[in-house]
Amino acid sequence: MSDDNVNHPPHYKHNSIECIEAIEAALTPEEFQGYLKGNNIKYTWRCNYKNNKIQDLQKARWYLNKLIDTLGKQTNDNK
Repeated sequence: MSDDNVNHPPHYKHNSIECIEAIEAALTPEEFQGYLKGNNIKYTWRCNYKNNKIQDLQKARWYLNKLIDTLGKQTNDNK
């Protein structure tokens, strides 16, 4: 099985915990949403300055999708 450097980069996982899970657990929901927005901006901003534009845009999309999922879950939890 090949590594998925967009959705599950192997260097972002230690044992069974992915870094994004640890970050989410350490932050408030609002802080985590800001983190996701910031990473979306980061990957979109720098895609033209790196060798793999498509991969950076896929990463930006990953963070946007995670933000959408997080907001959707929060909305459903508040019903």
